[in-house]
Amino acid sequence: MLTYGLIHPPLLAALAAAGHGSRILIADGHYPCSTHANPAAARIHLNLRPGLLDGDQVLDALLDAVPIEHAVVMDSEGAPVPAHDGYRAALGPHVPVEAVERFAFYDLAKTADTAVVIATGDQRQYSNLLLTIGVAGVTPR
Repeated sequence: MLTYGLIHPPLLAALAAAGHGSRILIADGHYPCSTHANPAAARIHLNLRPGLLDGDQVLDALLDAVPIEHAVVMDSEGAPVPAHDGYRAALGPHVPVEAVERFAFYDLAKTADTAVVIATGDQRQYSNLLLTIGVAGVTPR
């Protein structure tokens, strides 16, 4: 019996197969997961319906399961993105959060380092998040 919040068997298996330096993409409901992510990455579909599960909820479950050393968000071309503020708050001051242009974000998500793609029903625009798994017991600087 698991004693922490993440109990989704396929997601747990995908995280267990990923290692330090692997990336996890939390994709919003607008993200083209089939064409703009590593084709070899494990696909976890949590997008049962629009708005049912958002990136904040997925991030919260992941933070209990894996250490994060770096994060990348998709730049909104100047418009404020409330989701980014929530991600920064959840990740804390020790995890750098980098904003990159949309097509650069797609390129990062397509690399072999992206091991897990989590499709959510998040309807907020630009709420995509690319996490890099860190080393257990090591706090990023």
